Amino acid sequence: MKFNRKGFTLVEIMIVVAIIALLAVIAVPNLIKARTTTQKTTCSNNKRLIYDGIDQWALTENQAATAVPTTTNVAPFVKGEVMPVCKVGNAVYTLGGTVGAPLVACSSGVTNHNTTAEQAIIVAP
Repeated sequence: MKFNRKGFTLVEIMIVVAIIALLAVIAVPNLIKARTTTQKTTCSNNKRLIYDGIDQWALTENQAATAVPTTTNVAPFVKGEVMPVCKVGNAVYTLGGTVGAPLVACSSGVTNHNTTAEQAIIVAP
């Protein structure tokens, strides 16, 4: 009697599933870390664009170092003429300080997106 063996045995399928699960366990923490790092980098880049917009506004409008920037004043000088938002919860950026010492804080609630000085200008809801 000849058996025509086609397909895989249950043990072979279980081994393949176990290998895929092991690879997933290794990969998931790295993916989460990469996502967090990317969000922080994007937030820092958005803040840099806003700082540059503050400088351009102050130079164009002949503002003194003691002038206080607002989002309305700065938005036309930011790339795309729209204030960027943080990708974590679509949070807006809060402006504080003066032209001479501006502060831009992310209001996403993620503490590592802001320095201590920036965190101080965020108004708690």
